[in-house]
Amino acid sequence: MRGRARTWRKRSVLPAFGLSLGFTIAYLGLVVLVPLAALVIKSAGLGAAEFWRLATDPRTLAALRLSFGAALVAASINAVFGALIAWVLVRYRFFGRRFLDAVIDLPFALPTAVAGIALTSLYAPNGWVGQFLQPLGLKVAYAPAGIVVALTFVSLPFVVRTVEPVLAEIDRELEEAAATLGATRAQTIFKVIVPALVPALLTGFALALARAVGEYGSVIFIAGNIPYVSEIAPLLIVIRLEEFDYAGATAVAAVMLAIAFVMLFVINLLQAWSRRRFGYGS
Repeated sequence: MRGRARTWRKRSVLPAFGLSLGFTIAYLGLVVLVPLAALVIKSAGLGAAEFWRLATDPRTLAALRLSFGAALVAASINAVFGALIAWVLVRYRFFGRRFLDAVIDLPFALPTAVAGIALTSLYAPNGWVGQFLQPLGLKVAYAPAGIVVALTFVSLPFVVRTVEPVLAEIDRELEEAAATLGATRAQTIFKVIVPALVPALLTGFALALARAVGEYGSVIFIAGNIPYVSEIAPLLIVIRLEEFDYAGATAVAAVMLAIAFVMLFVINLLQAWSRRRFGYGS
């Protein structure tokens, strides 16, 4: 029996699997699970009636609707144009390509407050771009549109850097074979290239969405922060904390956590379905 157990046991090439797995679980528990569990426990202590009253407050609902709505719009924009940028960087060689590639990572290194100030000065009514939009009746700064612009700026690299390696691994012989068999360029794109990119696009979309939902620093400068108009949920949490309304801040944070978890869970299900459906990324 002992020899048979040894036969069925799978040995890892790297040693100390149990130790590394225990360290991983402990680290994730301390850094991620414990704070989230504390938030859930704190919100549960409010009671169902009080939690529902705080979560359904009109100002809270307006802030949540704006935060998640703007994040969805920004992530969708980046899913389209981020894939296009990744395509250009992978498939073409041109002067200034390395500079453009470095600029993509700028939102990673740039402090969010600096990004917010720069975008505000750019899209303000007297800014370089805002002065031309103002006569057309288009208001970006101090409006919900400015929030979308800021979220698009900070979340763009997530889509580009997720799609780039997948594009680089696509065998160009597949495209040549499709062209040889009589496929048009549109058919090659939508039947050969796009199916291979769907899982990576969904991953980049999820990362961009998660980054945009929790963004604070770059938004508060360009949003205007008007309740019921341009006030985001993270700002409302800070306002509640400054008012020593810890119950209200906890309720808003718990609702954000629940909505974000459901959205990311659905996106992960779609990603798994796309891998089974198109046969890529498995």
